[in-house]
Amino acid sequence: MKPLTQRELSCLQWAALGKTSWEMGMILGLTERTVNFHIHNACRKLGVHGRQAAITAALQAGLLPGLIGSVPRHAKIRPPAARESGPARR
Repeated sequence: MKPLTQRELSCLQWAALGKTSWEMGMILGLTERTVNFHIHNACRKLGVHGRQAAITAALQAGLLPGLIGSVPRHAKIRPPAARESGPARR
């Protein structure tokens, strides 16, 4: 496997956090098209088709170490607390 560039890894890290190509472009100072170019190159180098497959392959290869363990597997997602006071807004 060819090594991924820092920009490809950066795009995969943001994608793994749920950012869209447009959002990554705003964060990284790139165009959406350039972000997609880096994601596509990462997919090619990892031998997969698609963004989610690239994220999975990179995680399994240990290329995105900062993301592992950031959310415990047993973490429970709770709905937001209901408003306690004041009339309902329309």
